[in-house]
Amino acid sequence: MTALLVCGVDEAGRGPLVGAVYAAAVILGPDHGIVGLADSKKLSEAKREALAQQIRERALAWSIAHATAAEIDSINILQATMLAMQRAVLGLATVPHEVLVDGNRTPKLALPARAIVKGDATVAEISAASILAKTARDASMLALHAAHPQYGFDRHKGYPTAEHLQALQQYGPLAEHRRSFGPVKNLHYSPQQSLF
Repeated sequence: MTALLVCGVDEAGRGPLVGAVYAAAVILGPDHGIVGLADSKKLSEAKREALAQQIRERALAWSIAHATAAEIDSINILQATMLAMQRAVLGLATVPHEVLVDGNRTPKLALPARAIVKGDATVAEISAASILAKTARDASMLALHAAHPQYGFDRHKGYPTAEHLQALQQYGPLAEHRRSFGPVKNLHYSPQQSLF
């Protein structure tokens, strides 16, 4: 009898004010041999990167997808998260028998799916998905930082820190900022004269 293929799904980037929300779907398979899988938020950046590399090399199948800031503004963050998860599952080269999703709801799928609260800490496949989603989202923030270093995206990754809010006030929102999110929507931007 063939082993049941379980796919774990998780997202990264629901809270930030800028950029896409990412989701990953991972089927580890029975002999993946990856040690140290955990909720991505509990791991150091270096550990996440090392594990992400192993997951991409050893998982039976994996897929990363996203929903853009414009999609988030258009359909809201929850629906955009579900859309990114749906895209990640559809992107898998292998069709799983069951999909396990971190949290308390599942996207619409043509496959059996279950939501597992704190699944990123208890289910290896969801932990793996959380790591891939987080590292992909962080990479997108580093790319955005390279284009717009004055916002400090390499440090706060788009979350509404004091530094980010100050940069928003000073430089205004980018095309990638989520217009529907309070701190961006309520911004009274007055460009300050540059000293340089």
